[in-house]
Amino acid sequence: MIVAVDAAGGDHFPKNPVKGAIDSVSENESLTVLLVGPEGIINEELANHQYDESRILVHNAPQVIGMEESPTQAFKTKQQSSIAIGLGLHKAGKCDAFVSAGNTGALLAASTFILGKLEGVLRPTIASYYPTLKGFRLLVDAGANLELKADMARQFAKMGKVFCRQILSLDSPTVGLLNVGEEEGKGTDILKEIHQDLQSLDGFIGNVEGKDILTGKADVYLCDGLVGNIILKFGESIPGILMKMIEKAIGQSDMTKEDIQKTQQLLGSALGSFNYERVGGIPFLGVNGVSVVGHGGSSALAIKNMIKNAVQTVEQDVNGKIIASLN
Repeated sequence: MIVAVDAAGGDHFPKNPVKGAIDSVSENESLTVLLVGPEGIINEELANHQYDESRILVHNAPQVIGMEESPTQAFKTKQQSSIAIGLGLHKAGKCDAFVSAGNTGALLAASTFILGKLEGVLRPTIASYYPTLKGFRLLVDAGANLELKADMARQFAKMGKVFCRQILSLDSPTVGLLNVGEEEGKGTDILKEIHQDLQSLDGFIGNVEGKDILTGKADVYLCDGLVGNIILKFGESIPGILMKMIEKAIGQSDMTKEDIQKTQQLLGSALGSFNYERVGGIPFLGVNGVSVVGHGGSSALAIKNMIKNAVQTVEQDVNGKIIASLN
């Protein structure tokens, strides 16, 4: 299998994409990684490593899309970017998937335009893993579609269920609609309409509240991209904020140095599930290909796990099963 990696994407390129790619092929004998980006800086970084030159390849893409650039403008004006060229290689069948920690908006726009949508899909969506007491669950939409319609929400729920079955190994995924209360009549007019439309969906458990997310009450938490992105970013802030609060409390206590170290180790372990590095990234659901997006600050470990997720998405034929679920 060949996975193309955006070597010019994210806050720490090309160092982390290169290291993540090398680590990936060392763990998967059937994998080849194609690093896409300015070949000069990629080769310069590769010179710092020992690697299998037959399985780490470089494809030149001279332009870089910055993290703060306008997604649509960048895609239109930078046709020689790593994102555009990488997705073009995927479209042409030169690789099986494309992964990037770069500009999310540009990646979604380019993925939709270059790869197109799966048969029957109204709009592609961004999903995200979210830690719960029961393990990782799925939050969808996590930022691609700021407003929802009932037919879109139904498709997002179905695509999320497919992903949960194939990637998270959940036999009968449930779907909860994030709302201001559990009662059927709660929320805005569109939330009421979505709730009504989902009544016939297998696994729909009705409205769920914010307090239900971390308990794992549902397997797919369904919401619009505005709410989803706020929840996602809030979750990312939890470990750092809690650690600062606890460190302040420890500083005011009479704990021994040994007790402090043990406490910090326990907290680090407990909050580890919020660490994005563990999952790396997730594919856009609904595009006609495998385009995986990761955190802009992705480490080499996160890049490696993004590649792993891309391989798993291809091997499990997630897209084929999404098409079947929509028919």
